[in-house]
Amino acid sequence: MEDNRTSDIGLINEKIQKESAFVDLLTLEMNKVIVGQKHMVERLLIGLLAQGHILLEGVPGLAKTLSINTLAKAVHGSFSRIQFTPDLLPADVVGTMIYNIKENDFSIKKGPIFANFVLADEINRAPAKVQSALLEAMQEKQVTIGDETFILDKPFLVMATQNPVEQEGTYPLPEAQVDRFMLKTVIDYPKLDEEQLIIRANLKGAFEHVNPVVSLEQILRAQQAVREVYMDEKIEKYILDIIFATRYPEKYKLSDIKPLINFGASPRGSINLASAAKCYAFIKRRGYVIPEDVRAVVHDVLRHRIGITYEAEAENITSVDIINKIVNEVEVP
Repeated sequence: MEDNRTSDIGLINEKIQKESAFVDLLTLEMNKVIVGQKHMVERLLIGLLAQGHILLEGVPGLAKTLSINTLAKAVHGSFSRIQFTPDLLPADVVGTMIYNIKENDFSIKKGPIFANFVLADEINRAPAKVQSALLEAMQEKQVTIGDETFILDKPFLVMATQNPVEQEGTYPLPEAQVDRFMLKTVIDYPKLDEEQLIIRANLKGAFEHVNPVVSLEQILRAQQAVREVYMDEKIEKYILDIIFATRYPEKYKLSDIKPLINFGASPRGSINLASAAKCYAFIKRRGYVIPEDVRAVVHDVLRHRIGITYEAEAENITSVDIINKIVNEVEVP
């Protein structure tokens, strides 16, 4: 029985190595334009492979727009950017019915949501009505305009950005809506030597041309292949232990963090953690998940799914500090 399982894992491993060959090619192509930001590029690939969506937080000027635009070019997909503003309407995102005087009838004008890669820039600048229109499209992968329903193109990846600096005149995303993002990635400034390269490239004005190196069909095949990545029962248990430790810390010898947690991760957290771990293994060209894969993605999957109390805020403790404590305490298989 053990031999059969080992040979099965061997076959899966071979298949994944073959299917994931494009990852290096795609990363190389993106690195022509994106300097550093390896973490962000990896997270974009995880979101794309897992059919999830990403919320990016970082100060302006850290290549958030450039990254998703470059990914769209390298994958030969369509790209659209929506700048969220306080006066934006849901119709500006999904589309609307337009009256045609000549034909005395209504025609449908599709909105920018109809693209493979959608950048929702500064999502917290728009009111809740617009945010929910976008989030519904993300969740259902379809849009209804008038009495017609349209299925969105595949692959479909939304990258929403929010600026943590200016909070005046913003509409913070409610917890229930933030939960719909598979990953929340916080990006930081580039390193000194990386920024030097950025300055040089900008002053020259000579940006490398990004070529389409991967087809949409390859991405869709990879999305299916990711599901086949082997995950042992022990890894599943490890993921569940991490999630349950956010809900019932006292059961995991973490009673000291109980007063700091307002609410723990939802079942979406466990689904997305398992899915992201499989994608991370795929990117590393492995057909099976190891505990390091889970630990590599746990912060991005859970940082927006743990509510902290006023007590935690008063002590300057963030959800990331809580995740660190949990990961260090929960037994690794």
